[in-house]
Amino acid sequence: MGFHTFPVERADDLDDVSRYASLSADELVFALDPGPGATVADLGSGVGFYTDDVAPFVGRLSAVDVQPAMHEAYRERGVPENVDPVTAGVDDLPFADDELDAAFSTMTYHEFHSEEALDETARVLRPDGRLVLADWTATGEGARGPPVDERFSAADVVDHLESHGFRVERADDRPETFLVTAQA
Repeated sequence: MGFHTFPVERADDLDDVSRYASLSADELVFALDPGPGATVADLGSGVGFYTDDVAPFVGRLSAVDVQPAMHEAYRERGVPENVDPVTAGVDDLPFADDELDAAFSTMTYHEFHSEEALDETARVLRPDGRLVLADWTATGEGARGPPVDERFSAADVVDHLESHGFRVERADDRPETFLVTAQA
């Protein structure tokens, strides 16, 4: 699987409430379990669809995306006051060691997964910091999302995370998506 990103010309597709069928806002916030003053990053934030759902529950939220055009589209929609768009790859995050209380990624793990990205995520999360990953599963039918051969299963993600020192708390393969929560 090679690195790729969601096409910017389809950015409006990312602002579709039908996405909640795969991962609801409540489910994401519950899995993330942030504190009101938490410093959090959305890894692969796109146009901020899920970023906006998490923002009311945290102190500061960095919307990390490698594509500046995604941030431009997000700014046009309106960015909450406690959200900072950050243009960076997950393999080169501009945060200090142990800076983040939590991080999450929704439907983008298959786009950025690499040894370097996992190392960086582990580096920027404080000890016991939470990581939530939700993405299309390799065990799914492939009716939505990327082709099945570009996906990982929950078991794959558990192996990836554990090999980088994370403690996996939950790993669920669902009909088309997985949800994995772990601690640094």
